[in-house]
Amino acid sequence: MPLFGKKKREQLVEQPQATNQEPPSAPPPGEMSNAVSQANGSATKGGQKPNVQPAAQQNNRPKLVFHCQQAHGSPTGIITGFTNVKELYQKIAECYDMPASEILFCTLNTHKVDMARLLGGQIGLEDFIFAHVKGQPKEVDITKSEEALGLTITDNGAGYAFIKRIKEGSVMDKVPLIDVGDHIEKINETSLVGSRHYEVAKMLKEIPVGTTFTMRVVGPMKSGFSNIGPSSGGKKGGSNYGSGKETLRLRSKGPATVEVPDEVVSVATDKINSLLESFMGINDTELSQTIWEIGSQKDNPHDFALAMDNSDLGMFGFTDDFVFDLWGAISDAKSGRLKEVAEFSEQF
Repeated sequence: MPLFGKKKREQLVEQPQATNQEPPSAPPPGEMSNAVSQANGSATKGGQKPNVQPAAQQNNRPKLVFHCQQAHGSPTGIITGFTNVKELYQKIAECYDMPASEILFCTLNTHKVDMARLLGGQIGLEDFIFAHVKGQPKEVDITKSEEALGLTITDNGAGYAFIKRIKEGSVMDKVPLIDVGDHIEKINETSLVGSRHYEVAKMLKEIPVGTTFTMRVVGPMKSGFSNIGPSSGGKKGGSNYGSGKETLRLRSKGPATVEVPDEVVSVATDKINSLLESFMGINDTELSQTIWEIGSQKDNPHDFALAMDNSDLGMFGFTDDFVFDLWGAISDAKSGRLKEVAEFSEQF
């Protein structure tokens, strides 16, 4: 950014839940608490550090236990002893005696492919986990008739990039067989297993307009009841952030922590995530949180840009204009302006 300078297997519950139904023990969707919270040492609304402790060091707490089912139907499993998404997937795989590579992604408190309930970097301590496993692969030829394909891509943190949103009326919206939740496994002869979302988005963006390419995707396994109920419609859903319920924050580096959600952080990371979607075509809550944590400790855009360049985020190659946009969202959130704008928009 030249403008700123260099910048054993887990036990299964003996009584299985009814297939494809929400478990009685799971909290209602409106009370889901997979809220965005801050990392250890980041600033909060009042400028104070959040009171968080590594989950493994909280001796005064009971061992964290989560309940899980496979989304297409299975007995209920007991999952514990993980600190990041990869370990969570491994625990689920051990519970159901399958390879961890079979798990595409997880949703919270619903078996449906609902991207508003996608498991990201946080799990509410009362949340029920549904694992969506690989289903039928599909291969389609796509002609890139416009510059933008209309996809928003995210990844599961364990090597699979998948479609989170398809823009209505876009090129991809008109392609049969391609659905939200599909893992993009291959483009032409290039395997994308193990690629991050931004790498997949970059490859799609670099395909010349007018080119026909082949995309191989793998959708989540479905059952006869999986489509019953309201659809997410491919649009971003609301979140019950700031509910005050404790969540388990998962990190790719370092231990997991139990935290209480902060509304300012939630609004800020939502805004940063929307900017990432506009700039890169990706959706990544953990990346948004990392950007917020860097910016919340800086007092001006120059220091923020230098900190971004000197962090692991330098590889994204953010432009100076985009860094200014990010700083604007962070500054508005810290001052409370972003919250006010969000509330005004909701009224109308």
